[in-house]
Amino acid sequence: MNYTLDFTPVIEGMPALLMACLGTFGLALGGMALAIVIGVGGVVLRDSRIAPVRWLVKAFVEVIRNTPFLVQIFFIYFALPLAGVRLDPTPTAIIALGINGGAYAIEIIRGGVQSIGKGQIEAGLALGLHKAQVFRLIVLKPALRAIFPSLTSQFVLLTLTTSVASAISAYELTSVAQRIESDSFRSFEVYGTITLFYLVISWVMMRLFAAISTRYFSYPVK
Repeated sequence: MNYTLDFTPVIEGMPALLMACLGTFGLALGGMALAIVIGVGGVVLRDSRIAPVRWLVKAFVEVIRNTPFLVQIFFIYFALPLAGVRLDPTPTAIIALGINGGAYAIEIIRGGVQSIGKGQIEAGLALGLHKAQVFRLIVLKPALRAIFPSLTSQFVLLTLTTSVASAISAYELTSVAQRIESDSFRSFEVYGTITLFYLVISWVMMRLFAAISTRYFSYPVK
């Protein structure tokens, strides 16, 4: 097999690939922000005294965790317009990533919340704190510290999952790489290059989360 490497199309397309990296970061950060909101909100609702609300949250988690992300993003992009809801590819990708990540975040955060002793909650209430203050200061923050490594791993995985958004032509790295490859037919060079890009993106995300951990969760336990 005589295959000659030619990175000329990759070099010529490098500005587009670098801009697409920013698109990938944008999708990832938007999806993470939505996932955190869904995760925290889902934990609160899962402990609701209203049984149907608890069942809905449990059903949501099971449906999302047991169906492929590609099917979920196709449903939002292609099926919802039949109900009159039309979204562009990028908002669709962010919503799909947020919903998918949120289902996993609910279970991760719930595990951290359950690790907080009831005595600490009762002590907070005895000090005159409102339930919202108890949840935010005594339950949620220590819980986030406990589960932050797991949450970090999940969000790095969510960052890599942005590549699936290329299926609906959302603006991100894999989508741009596919266009370059279809014009040049240099599959090895194009996908080998974006593999390195994804490694760098993952490393940057891990460094970002490490900085957040140092800034907000590096305090003595006792």
